[in-house]
Amino acid sequence: MDRKKGDLPLIILDEIHKYIDWKNYLKGIYDGFADEFRFLITGSGRLEFSRKKGDALAGRYLHFHFYPFTIGEIFALSIGIEDVSILTEIPEQSAIAQETWETMFQVSGFPEPFLKGTRLKYRRWTKSYHSQVIRDDIRDEFAVRQVDTMEALYFLLSGCVGSPFFFSNHARTLKISHKTVSSWITVFEQFFLVFKIRPYSKRISRSLVKEPKIYFYDYCRVHDEALRFENMVAVELSRAVTLWNDFGLGEYELWYLRNKQKEEVDFLVTKNANPFFMVEAKLSETAISPHLVKFQNILHIPAIQLINQKNVARKIRNGPDTILVASAANWLFCLN
Repeated sequence: MDRKKGDLPLIILDEIHKYIDWKNYLKGIYDGFADEFRFLITGSGRLEFSRKKGDALAGRYLHFHFYPFTIGEIFALSIGIEDVSILTEIPEQSAIAQETWETMFQVSGFPEPFLKGTRLKYRRWTKSYHSQVIRDDIRDEFAVRQVDTMEALYFLLSGCVGSPFFFSNHARTLKISHKTVSSWITVFEQFFLVFKIRPYSKRISRSLVKEPKIYFYDYCRVHDEALRFENMVAVELSRAVTLWNDFGLGEYELWYLRNKQKEEVDFLVTKNANPFFMVEAKLSETAISPHLVKFQNILHIPAIQLINQKNVARKIRNGPDTILVASAANWLFCLN
């Protein structure tokens, strides 16, 4: 392939951390050949975990996260919300986005099952993938002795999606300590099996300020369709927020809203510590969530209710604010 004058050849190094002291190795190569090559380093969760132990490459690289395929990433034309009208205006209809979304709903966004597009391929892939991460990668990294119990905890998590996670309940079920459950969940996060979303408390009176929600990157592990849909939306929003942070577009965070009366909105995105917009995920309910209205009356930010149905597009006024009700595929494919 022809290169423009001044371009550097690209060297791709994959999974090198399994074999060598990759940080010092790369530091030596970079310091010696930075003017002659560009490097793209890819790897599993081990790469992320090792990076946090101490960084010999400080100041020498940019760090980006790879997610499973998402609608917003596949169809993105740019990075970030350059046109904030997507938060307040009815999105355009996209048949190809809807078709892609329906495939993901059945087989996840992980490349191998997604590209095959069949439930059979997904079931074969997911069985080996999760067992390999827990029984090979995690066990080797941490010398876990109770690997069967750790795997049991992981399988129990699929029944907890969409609700605040109480560590003590699972500690009693598995007959292990609260501290062990907490540390294992952290390990699952480090190896990109799950991610946590914490409740937002600023400006919300009587808010719930402790228990997180836990979601899977492989959301097809969740059998309940309403909860799987919520998990899919969580992955889409998490990917967007993480990418915006990676590109230095601001300081974005993903939260959920819940008060002690158990009134809840599924997701809140903040920008530079200020509420930016909120999202409610409903499998088929097109009537506006009263909790969405209530929290919008407090925060006065755009609100979107996403539905797992085709051709849903409504715009509703709530005093000075706006609530969108839209098909998830059509709205999220605009979320770059």
